[in-house]
Amino acid sequence: MNLRFAFAVDKNGDFQEKHFGDADKYVVFEHDSKKLVFIDEINNINRDIDEDTKHGSKKKGNAVIDFLKKINVNILVSRQFGQNIKMINKHFVPVLVVDDTIDTTISFLENNLSSINEELKSKETDFNLFKIKDGNFN
Repeated sequence: MNLRFAFAVDKNGDFQEKHFGDADKYVVFEHDSKKLVFIDEINNINRDIDEDTKHGSKKKGNAVIDFLKKINVNILVSRQFGQNIKMINKHFVPVLVVDDTIDTTISFLENNLSSINEELKSKETDFNLFKIKDGNFN
């Protein structure tokens, strides 16, 4: 199984203090059996869906899910996940980053892919939330 990650980042390419669906863009990486390789940087075309009526709407959640599934992402990495986490973890392994930069997160993920890979192999839905804090999965 290919592991494909979407990192929720701001316009400068840094993790931001926003929910995954509110990111300015997604930086996509794929694991090539040795390391994470940059695939693409994609503007989040769904970030403003339904935001003027309801934050965390199902319409927006489904739009983000459909978009990321089309590009074969199976792991989401962000500083925050909102109430749509219950929808998201049915389709993706969510990884919460507490205090890391993108470079240290990539390095950590490359060294700890077995946990995420096992999660994807052992389940088809309802994936656990992984949390990277102080260089460990919590």
